[in-house]
Amino acid sequence: MEYKNILFGVEDGIATITFNRPKALNAMNSATWDELDDALRKCRDDDGIKAIILTGSGDKAFVAGADIAEMQNHEPYMALKFMERGHEVLRFLETLPKPSIAAVNGFALGGGTEISMACDMRFVAENAKFGQPEILIGLIPGWGGTQRLPRLIGMGRAKELVLGGGQIDAQRAYEIGLANRVYPLDQLMEETRKFARRLASMPAFAVKMAKHAINFGYDLSLDNATRLEVECCAQCFSTRDQKEGMKAFLEKRKPNYIGR
Repeated sequence: MEYKNILFGVEDGIATITFNRPKALNAMNSATWDELDDALRKCRDDDGIKAIILTGSGDKAFVAGADIAEMQNHEPYMALKFMERGHEVLRFLETLPKPSIAAVNGFALGGGTEISMACDMRFVAENAKFGQPEILIGLIPGWGGTQRLPRLIGMGRAKELVLGGGQIDAQRAYEIGLANRVYPLDQLMEETRKFARRLASMPAFAVKMAKHAINFGYDLSLDNATRLEVECCAQCFSTRDQKEGMKAFLEKRKPNYIGR
């Protein structure tokens, strides 16, 4: 697929997907969802890609929301298809067996907040703004804002943002657990890539199992969730990397992981 709305590149085992509609503050339209889906499938299928960074072009916006120009004349059926497409892509991102980081470099409003929440981590610039302002135009969040947000920051804080339609800055996002780390804008990508390289250096199957256990154990009963954890951990003993990791530990040397 030819990309017109995103940029896609791979370096040192790290894929970087950049939303690239700066005139629209990187707002999400149908074409951008299709391109993001295609790029994420490339990340899944390429064994050389170990970690993924999502960010926005320019220094104003990560993703400023959905493309209102595309949505304004939607009837309910078209709106349903548009929202379902976003959910499909974000769930694919969320359950991708490779770690992802949202490098939030400005406005992450509506769909921008929702995309960032489908990533495993959110590293944000000091100028970042989060919010779910859909109610201000007669809507509610449609790409996970009513579901992922309360799971991340609690129901009361989520309702404050969703019902009030307000915004919070990077420091407040960090305080309530929406952001993992906050950096000056000129250090954001350097620091994000640094951590992504750390993720890429980890044994890939163990990373996959850890993410799987966290994602799919979260809503289970504790008994079922810990059983899932045990089974995921046991599967790691089938890999060469597990053998190498324990051997290197006992020999007091750095392990040489091969991703198998």
